[in-house]
Amino acid sequence: MKTPFKYITLSLLLAAGAVSCSDDFLKEKKPYGLYDDTFYQTQERAQAYVDNQYYDFYNAYKSPVATIIGSYTDGNSRLTEELGGTQDLINPSKTFINSADASGYYGAKLTTSINNTPYNRIRECNAFLEDIDVKGGNLDKTFRDQAKGQMYYMRAMQYFDLMRVYGGVPIVTTVQTASANDPSIQLPRAKVSEVVAQIVKDLDMAASLLPGNWGSGAYGRFTKGAALAQKSRVLLTFASPLFNKNWDGSNERWDAALKAGLEAEAQLTQDGYGLYGNSAKQWESMFLIDNAFCSEAITVQLCGPGNLPTAVNNSWEKGIRLLSLGGTGGGTPAPKEMIDLFPMKDGSRPTAANGYNDFTFFLNRDPRFYRTFTFSGAKWGSKETPNSVLWAYRWVDNANKAGFSDGNTAISSPAFVRKMTNTAASKETNFQYSGTDIFEYRYAELLLNIAECYAALGQTGNTIAYLGKIRNRVGIPSANNYGIGTLADKYKAIEAVLYERRVELAYEGKRFWDVQRWMLYDNEALPGVSGGTVSKLGLTPINGTKRTGNFLQFKNTAASSTTDPLLAARASIVADPDAANFDAQLTTLAAFYNTNFTRTQLITPMDNFNGGAVNIKFNPNYYINGLNTTALTSNPWLLQTIGWNDNFGGLGTYNYQE
Repeated sequence: MKTPFKYITLSLLLAAGAVSCSDDFLKEKKPYGLYDDTFYQTQERAQAYVDNQYYDFYNAYKSPVATIIGSYTDGNSRLTEELGGTQDLINPSKTFINSADASGYYGAKLTTSINNTPYNRIRECNAFLEDIDVKGGNLDKTFRDQAKGQMYYMRAMQYFDLMRVYGGVPIVTTVQTASANDPSIQLPRAKVSEVVAQIVKDLDMAASLLPGNWGSGAYGRFTKGAALAQKSRVLLTFASPLFNKNWDGSNERWDAALKAGLEAEAQLTQDGYGLYGNSAKQWESMFLIDNAFCSEAITVQLCGPGNLPTAVNNSWEKGIRLLSLGGTGGGTPAPKEMIDLFPMKDGSRPTAANGYNDFTFFLNRDPRFYRTFTFSGAKWGSKETPNSVLWAYRWVDNANKAGFSDGNTAISSPAFVRKMTNTAASKETNFQYSGTDIFEYRYAELLLNIAECYAALGQTGNTIAYLGKIRNRVGIPSANNYGIGTLADKYKAIEAVLYERRVELAYEGKRFWDVQRWMLYDNEALPGVSGGTVSKLGLTPINGTKRTGNFLQFKNTAASSTTDPLLAARASIVADPDAANFDAQLTTLAAFYNTNFTRTQLITPMDNFNGGAVNIKFNPNYYINGLNTTALTSNPWLLQTIGWNDNFGGLGTYNYQE
């Protein structure tokens, strides 16, 4: 049974004690600088302040593929191979170099109104940190310290997202009085190294103040281990080529990131965290551990079921269910590039030499494949129909009219994403009121961070050891280093880690950040910015590729476009990942595919512009965004980012690499 505070406060993680005042606090919230002294003199009201910060930061976080604190959209995930559909920043027909086209995430000038933008959120953290020990000195010290720890954590995370979007930004750690002519508050864009130093300082402070675990009534609040794990993520990003010209020549940043990762691992292990389970089935089930401690979940967004006006529902379940299984659309079709990505059952890469057939793609795959994707003939149930089997294919009659088994012409792939869905969810509400929590940071990601540092340092044995932990947990046999083989050098090791991240963390909002920090779209680079990582790692640039969709189509001519020609023949076919004879079921299903189906091209390509097929083209200046016209006009002393034009048409000069 979920505790009531989960729905009332609408925050990431809340203590039960905040319930009674939370709604009043939201109504009473005052403009900056107008809080009275009594605000900090009761623990209840001070707690409500903290909880409201969680709300402002994370209320929009309703899907695992969404990114960027405060806004949380899936735009970044749609720039990768995970999700098809051409977006502006990968559209070869569009080019963005002017401030009018740059990201508006930075926000507008601070005013007395309350806008949920990055520097407003930072300001509220600053105000609390300045006042709690002064105006709230009567409050319990442990309470004050833990409240400050959460504020330091959130301020660090906001600066981290600003850094990932813009590189260096002004660092503000005190409450400032807005003024158009006070030079003391006209702070320049800091160096990225300075922003990182501030983030690390805040996370170290958070770690020193936060507990290793909270009581059950406050499950999910940020912990000491979470702060250290985020430090690992930040320093890994800082060590990566996007921000590190000397990534291949100096070990200093990699050493720092490795040290942070190992410290986080030790702390989290001490606090009871670790990889959850020892099978792919348990790997799948861990995502459904709800409002209770999960050893894998370092940070988690709590969601609530039902249609209460204050509930934060997980939108993922509704979005990925197909029409025939109670959803409202065509599900989330998996691009062929994702279907062909996952390893074979023995951990080897999916090549013809290793026995991979991309038509019967479901045979002999990594156990995680069947928990990440579903496909025609696979069991994918719900609360009302636990034994439902997905069928999503097309047929054509003599008049060349098409019919669809799912009743939805949006079907555009033979496989669909099913990861992080709950087979006990209700289709009676079209899955829209899902309460499944979202894991923002998993222990597996921390291990992959450590593995990547070892790889960059040339310690391939340690790299394999950490990758082995990830693969061993889901049942991949240990032979040939869990199918990884021998890593000849650090470049092969880095590529192996990035590959494992694509598989283990698929559809968890992480892929874009890996592509960005390793600059994987192409070998091109802006003047003064290093590049060439794609060729060093032996990869193919993402630019020039596309996300491919296909129809799974009945290979014969059907009698009618309205009558499913395979309705009777498929009745006895099912592939259930939980069945003891699952491999035999897959073999039967493969025979059914070979007998009845072919793969045909989509009428409208998955990646298209005005209906015409296009390939991905991500320009080098997009890795780090420019400041938009509003930000530059409000803050005329700020320099524009290299590769972007300022609000007067001048070339940007701010270089985010040092």
